[in-house]
Amino acid sequence: MQQLEQSLKTALSAAIHHVFGADVPAAQLPLQATRKDFAGQFTLVTFPLTKTLGKGPEQIGQALGEYLLAHEPRVSGFNVVKGFLNLEIADAEWVQVFEQLRQRPAGAPVATGGPQRVVVEYSSPNTNKPLHLGHLRNNFLGYSVAEILKATGAEVTKANLVNDRGIHICKSMLAYQHYGQGETPQSAGIKGDHLAGKYYVLFEKHYREQVRQLENEGVAPEVAKKKAPLMLEAQDMLRAWEAQDEAVVSLWKQMNGWVYEGFDATYQNIGVDFDKFYYESQTYLLGKERVEEGLQKGVFFKKDDGSVWVDLKEEGLDEKLLLRADGTSVYITQDLGTAELKFEHFGYDLSVYVIADEQNYHMQVLRAVLQKLGKPYADAIHHLSYGMVDLPSGKMKSREGTVVDADELVREVVDAARAATLEKGKTEGLSDDELERLYHMLGLGALKYYLLKVDPKKRMLFNPEESVKLEGDTGPFIQYSHARISSILRKAAERGVGPDASLEGIKELQATERDLIQELARYETVVAEAARVQSPALVAQFAYDVARAYNRFFAEVPIVAEADETKRAFRVALSAQTGRALKTSMALLGIEVPERM
Repeated sequence: MQQLEQSLKTALSAAIHHVFGADVPAAQLPLQATRKDFAGQFTLVTFPLTKTLGKGPEQIGQALGEYLLAHEPRVSGFNVVKGFLNLEIADAEWVQVFEQLRQRPAGAPVATGGPQRVVVEYSSPNTNKPLHLGHLRNNFLGYSVAEILKATGAEVTKANLVNDRGIHICKSMLAYQHYGQGETPQSAGIKGDHLAGKYYVLFEKHYREQVRQLENEGVAPEVAKKKAPLMLEAQDMLRAWEAQDEAVVSLWKQMNGWVYEGFDATYQNIGVDFDKFYYESQTYLLGKERVEEGLQKGVFFKKDDGSVWVDLKEEGLDEKLLLRADGTSVYITQDLGTAELKFEHFGYDLSVYVIADEQNYHMQVLRAVLQKLGKPYADAIHHLSYGMVDLPSGKMKSREGTVVDADELVREVVDAARAATLEKGKTEGLSDDELERLYHMLGLGALKYYLLKVDPKKRMLFNPEESVKLEGDTGPFIQYSHARISSILRKAAERGVGPDASLEGIKELQATERDLIQELARYETVVAEAARVQSPALVAQFAYDVARAYNRFFAEVPIVAEADETKRAFRVALSAQTGRALKTSMALLGIEVPERM
């Protein structure tokens, strides 16, 4: 459709020159899709031309429309609504557009001229708790953005930086030491990541009790938080870990091993994967080297207590701690090391960090620190900042256990998909294994689509009841549309009608056929824009618009039952192309589509 749009712009530029004697380059004549309540497919806004052409917007639209209708065969009609010239495109052009879509090889990259070597870092869990709803939005966003960038021809590496060390991990370890009594995932009958999370919550419970006790003894609240015995023990444990204390490291390896098994099971269940894992325990030392480098260069400084800082006031930020007084590292320390390792390994020209907007300041600091160090990859860093997920009851808090657990949520949406499918009674011909796979596909499709259809930058409210609805603007609606198309293609094949029939003889189109082709033709533009702004929401909207347009087409014209052989072949081909578009676009969201429902 880009060729058609460009040819129309060229024709409009020529029309302006002929009618008004003015030269307006085609590039300055942006076309937009015509609103659904007006006739036409492309609209030119004429208001910006009034000064150049010296005429009113409606007069400009009328004159250009009349000229194009008389001289441009692609234009079959027009109408002017105030300052909007709506152009109707001849059916022969839409047939040609459809033929071009059919000829495009499946999986052919969408050329954008964008970055070619990309690392997308997402998930980045802490090994002191299981994945929750917020992690799901992160994982689905990261996976989808990586797939969208791949669709532009970029070489993309999916990376996962596991936060496997630090004070939070020590809290879980310490609580297990005090209260675990040798419990294991096997003896407890729960996943290892859930077991670690249990002790993280337990630490916070006892820690808060100690803080309250100190406050009751007259200790100021802020002092009590720092002097509570459990907090002091956790800090001692962190120092012991960095000193490679054998007992502490042994417990750390044991508990992290449990957590990794749990993470792997969750990742497999939700359908995300990674090409490269990094571990904070392996990158923080390199980060410390970069801190030392900054001290030697004079871009960092030490305070009297021995802590290391960077002054970023000129960058509009503030002073930032890089290394504690006791020599232990902070998050930014390992981030410096990880950024360098990723560049050494993959030579990226774009490094995407999928991190919630609560870390906007942290990411600004990381980029600024790397720039101060003169690192060549500093400017390639991009923060895909996404809004947090709230519950109707308020913000989720891991330390208090008030989170929506990822594993439990997936089970709930799969159960909802099972109930909805059985209620419709559309399970004939499928084995028990096929049905279970279908329920999982539908449930996960509902969840992923719900989280991805919202623009990443927007904070979103997670409504459990709304998320599992299987009708309306949902993943299952699109999945059902694909299954319907697959059924039509099977019936057509039984009658000897394939999807590759010649389009010769198609002279006129029904309105729903024309609308469907126009929606399908938006694919490359949508993918290019989604890659540019890193928003899977655009792809989700495209898939929904295509599915909705196909269902209108299905409701208004016969397909396999069409008596005219030429029309029947065309409509089967149009159905096949729609099915391919739905499968391709949903795959970019990490969502599978069924052949049968």
